[in-house]
Amino acid sequence: MKRFFKQSKADIAFDIVNYSILAVLLVIFVIPLWFVLIASISSPEALYQGKVLLLPKGITFSGYARILQQEEIWLGYRNSVFYTIAGTLISLFFTFSAAYPLSRKDFKARNIIMGFYLVTMFFNGGIIATYLLVKSLGMLDTVWALFLPTAVSVYNIIVTRTFFQNSIPHDLFEAASLDGATNMTYITKVVLPLSKPIIAVMALFYGVGKWNEFFNALLYIQDRAKMPLQIFLREFLLQSQMSADMVGVDARWAAEQQQTAEVIKYGIIVVASLPVLIMYPFVQKHFVKGIMIGSVKG
Repeated sequence: MKRFFKQSKADIAFDIVNYSILAVLLVIFVIPLWFVLIASISSPEALYQGKVLLLPKGITFSGYARILQQEEIWLGYRNSVFYTIAGTLISLFFTFSAAYPLSRKDFKARNIIMGFYLVTMFFNGGIIATYLLVKSLGMLDTVWALFLPTAVSVYNIIVTRTFFQNSIPHDLFEAASLDGATNMTYITKVVLPLSKPIIAVMALFYGVGKWNEFFNALLYIQDRAKMPLQIFLREFLLQSQMSADMVGVDARWAAEQQQTAEVIKYGIIVVASLPVLIMYPFVQKHFVKGIMIGSVKG
């Protein structure tokens, strides 16, 4: 027998207000992304004159052509993909290696170690001290300078530790121990299979950070063959703006350069953001579940 539930007036009012707020937030978040996309394929003249609002005007891919003609862009893409994948795997390894012991109640020193971790969230040595440390370790102009200094986030350790505490009962460990499972067997056969949501969350957090990272490369990397995509995009954007700002005899040429620079700017945003936007839908389900479970209590 079917049951029909009639909503009260208060529930209906709540739904209306809730959906209205969500609709407004959707518009606030989507419109900037949509504008960047249509601006990147619109005519430079129409964009510069402010005629591009909700639909592209005079569709052209000249900006993307200018960007993708740069050989260093493809080199940067290759490097960034490698840095993102390798850096994320390294960060996941260290984060889970720290979070799991801290979640175990039988680990006596966990509160003391967690206290040391928390101190680093409020105090650090700064750029100069970090640069000197990287230099003294012989990591300058190596890929390790992009991996190890930012390998672990204490915030991510806290979220992962909380997930382990709330989602993986200690009774599972006792049952596995009775069956003769070692700690490593328990982690690989029980903990990791049950941790797919938090793995997806941490992979997304670290992956986005590694993909967008350019400041550390700017500090530690001199070899252009090792530079990530963000460095080349930044240089290309600055070069385009400098060309647009040059005052020459031909005023018309200068105006065209300035208009083209605007299109290139939006094209660079799309090129830099597209891989992350493509990756997010694949981890969205686990992302929502993992971040909610990991934030229930500290």
